Amino acid sequence: MTTDWDAGRLDSDLSGVGMDTLAVRAGQHRSPEGEHGEPLFFTSSYVFRSAADAAARFAGEVPGNVYSRYTNPTVRAFEERIAAMEGAEQAVATASGMAAILAMVMSLCSAGDHVLVSRSVFGATVSLFEKYLKRFGLEVDYVPLTEVSVWEPAFKVNTKLVFVESPSNPLAELVDIAALADLCHAKGAMLAVDNCFCTPALQQPLALGADIVIHSATKYIDGQGRCLGGVVAGRSEQMKEVVGFLRTAGPTLSPFNAWVFLKGLETLRLRMQAHCASAQILADWLEQQSGVEKVYYAGLTSHPQHELAKRQQKGFGAVLSFEVAGGKEAAWRFIDATRLISITANLGDSKTTITHPGSTTHGRLSPEDRATAGIRDSLVRVAVGLEDVEDLKADLARGLAVL
Repeated sequence: MTTDWDAGRLDSDLSGVGMDTLAVRAGQHRSPEGEHGEPLFFTSSYVFRSAADAAARFAGEVPGNVYSRYTNPTVRAFEERIAAMEGAEQAVATASGMAAILAMVMSLCSAGDHVLVSRSVFGATVSLFEKYLKRFGLEVDYVPLTEVSVWEPAFKVNTKLVFVESPSNPLAELVDIAALADLCHAKGAMLAVDNCFCTPALQQPLALGADIVIHSATKYIDGQGRCLGGVVAGRSEQMKEVVGFLRTAGPTLSPFNAWVFLKGLETLRLRMQAHCASAQILADWLEQQSGVEKVYYAGLTSHPQHELAKRQQKGFGAVLSFEVAGGKEAAWRFIDATRLISITANLGDSKTTITHPGSTTHGRLSPEDRATAGIRDSLVRVAVGLEDVEDLKADLARGLAVL
């Protein structure tokens, strides 16, 4: 915004407010129109009062919009809201979750730097590091996520960044974020946490000591499977570098998608509570079914990190995975037998989805890499939506009936 307009009482006083209030009101700066809802700014460029005004804005000497590749009021409202909810100094929105990871690494790392990545990250994340970022001189090693003690020997003198998903996709593995953050800082490295599965409604990695938090806003932040987007949040000195990357490279979030995400954030905590409640019911039920060999969900007392999840999360999330007897053929039969749940690899939707990770989300990994990550051919992943949980149970029973 320019300094020529002062909204005064039209903007909400958010000092000391809680998460739900931030999710509804943070980031909105009302225009002279006095609009109650967040406006959509569909414009590629902006006009200036004078040549001197244009020069000052392009140089960053005065605040204001320049070009929507990296300055747009609707996108900025989304960025400010996410930053407030995550407890970050600044957030930067991107065109997708993968673009957020790319922007972070390209902005904060250089050729010759070493990056440690948890072994259980999303398949496309592995491809990004292995097929592309390594080409430009980045050193990358992978470490099992769950035990902090195994991370320390993996550090090198040039380790710049540690990147983890917690919880992980699809096995719901966790790491003690606070302990890993302490280790990273002792080694002079930054810790970045993909918080996609929990969202700030369930977990705040920065409050646990992480330096950077990453989201695929495509998932629960949207909540209805409509738009692609991502976000990186952390300290302003880091995020300024990410803004510079967006300004030059252009993996930009569209204003419309930012507006959709703003609406999604307003109901985020309520949705996550409902998602988690249904996922817990289904996980408990699946664990008792014949034909199901193992269920992966941190809300189960049988999960090896159940107590850690209780400490660092406000809920156990909505993604659960399970292994069925009979390998890939049985897993595919199970999936094909469902009639209500959507067969798709996306998650975070109000509609429940089901997929076979070994041939979809992690299908580009080699069989050896999948085995190392624990992605067996018998594994099925369900991202629990907002339907009646008894209807979901009945649909999964159809799958069990063909095993």
